[in-house]
Amino acid sequence: MADEANTEVTGPIRRVLLISAGASYSVALLCNWKCCLFLGKSRGEDGQLGHGDAEDRLIPTHVCALDGLEIVSVTCGADHTTAYSGTQMEVYSWGWGDFGRLGHGNSSDLLTPQPIKALQGLRIKQIACGDSHCLAVTMESEVQNWGRNQNGQLGLGSNEDSLVPQKIQAFQGVSIKMVAAGAEHTAAITEEGSLYGWGWGRYGNLGLGGRNHCLAPQKVSTVDAYNICFLVWFYGWKKYGQLGHGDFEDHLVPRKLEALSGSFVSETNPSTLVHVESSKIHQPSKSMGSSSSSIGDTNSF
Repeated sequence: MADEANTEVTGPIRRVLLISAGASYSVALLCNWKCCLFLGKSRGEDGQLGHGDAEDRLIPTHVCALDGLEIVSVTCGADHTTAYSGTQMEVYSWGWGDFGRLGHGNSSDLLTPQPIKALQGLRIKQIACGDSHCLAVTMESEVQNWGRNQNGQLGLGSNEDSLVPQKIQAFQGVSIKMVAAGAEHTAAITEEGSLYGWGWGRYGNLGLGGRNHCLAPQKVSTVDAYNICFLVWFYGWKKYGQLGHGDFEDHLVPRKLEALSGSFVSETNPSTLVHVESSKIHQPSKSMGSSSSSIGDTNSF
């Protein structure tokens, strides 16, 4: 039945708006005039492809469960997926549910997309997913997050998992522009350009100058004196050279990437890919990261 409802996509691929990748699967958001659809491929044993079963898909397959919802963003965690519908004002999630990463109040897996009740009616501008936790930034610049919290990556002041979305109270009165979720740590920047980090900090990945875990957001003071908008700063684990500083040392505080000095940087992502004004793509070295999607910022390929 699942194969009948979710058909393989054949013929010319429609215009691609967004892509996201999990641990061993990928999703693409396509646009055919007003019709949006999802493609999932590769491993699907936890239902993260949303096809109603746990079968792998070796080629992109249309997820009919999201038809007519006008999905505007898609974000992958390690083995779970989220999507947002602007017209419905609903966040949908599916896949591996351990630690409450799906936000439905339990740890059950879901084979098809289901709306997260606690986020119903919220206007979302960005969603980010780590290995097993998620964050959503609202249009009011508040941050909701849920899932695993063993190292404080939810920023709630404790290390208890959250099976449903909770607002980060530490940001009361602070307008958050965007967030990024690592495997077990989180970062955020404010509308004023301040940088915060929290969660697992063993390799300096919080940028706070030490290796301690943080249960609540802490301001990264190193970059306060700089306009960070068009400069690239890297910090944290350096085993594979993923920070791009020319060494293999951990960096406990943010350090400007000198190799890109003079370049107008418009975008980076957790895989350390950097988009500069010349439209060339720079990749300092091997890295692991997470996924995020900004609503309404859909650059076509």
